[in-house]
Amino acid sequence: MWAAARLIGPDEGIFIDHIGNALDPLLADAARATQRDCPPYRWLGGLPHAATRARIQRAHVLVHPSRMEGGAHVIMEAAQSGTPVLASRIDGNVGMLGAGYGGYFPTGDAVALVALLRDCRRGIGSGNGKLATLQAQCEARVPLFEPAAEQAALLSLLNERLNERLSERLDQRRTPDTQTP
Repeated sequence: MWAAARLIGPDEGIFIDHIGNALDPLLADAARATQRDCPPYRWLGGLPHAATRARIQRAHVLVHPSRMEGGAHVIMEAAQSGTPVLASRIDGNVGMLGAGYGGYFPTGDAVALVALLRDCRRGIGSGNGKLATLQAQCEARVPLFEPAAEQAALLSLLNERLNERLSERLDQRRTPDTQTP
């Protein structure tokens, strides 16, 4: 995120509010240095859930630049709030947003992230363009995040896996003269 913030000019109208505690002191130092050097970037640190959710609801877009799995909850909250998401293309994000989602960027690619942010910025207020497309794609995913849908998907997965295991066991118990070609 910090590399992306350094590519955004102060007159572009793109502002980044970075929410979350630093995982170690060096990361906190990097966040403070970026905030000092890049006026469009602010590190807000950890905020209470309600304050974070309110900021997600007011944002034009949520950026989830994760390098590893995690963060599914924030993607779900953004989609449920009507806030489109820009996310690194990792399995967890693709699982949440779908393979055809238009807001992915390669992990660690600040140039690609900034290009997406600029595309989204052009669409603010117009109801057209990248931002509107991503918002519609997120809205289409919201029903998948309902507790009943998540429960049904989990039960389906467990049932599928159980059936696979049962089938494997039956195959192991068959004798050569009862197997079919």
